[in-house]
Amino acid sequence: MAPVPPTDTELDTLIRARLAVLGIDLDQLPPGTTPDPDTGAPGRDTALASLRAFLRGTVQTLAAYRFDGDDALAQQVAPPQLYPSIATAWTRS
Repeated sequence: MAPVPPTDTELDTLIRARLAVLGIDLDQLPPGTTPDPDTGAPGRDTALASLRAFLRGTVQTLAAYRFDGDDALAQQVAPPQLYPSIATAWTRS
């Protein structure tokens, strides 16, 4: 069974939740699609439409990308360490 793509309402909820975690409130943007003439900030509907298009297109493309059989280009097994010198000192005898 193929996955069902999310609706605009579901994506809006995801976008607002993710931005809220970062401290960004879309309700501070001007309502509708008309940008603010003083600041140039996009309208709330325009911003949401742009973010929905990004999630539907770019994120799926990046998530589906795979290297073609070259192990040298494969993903790392573990993420890079913040302080490798300390980790090396702890793990070597």
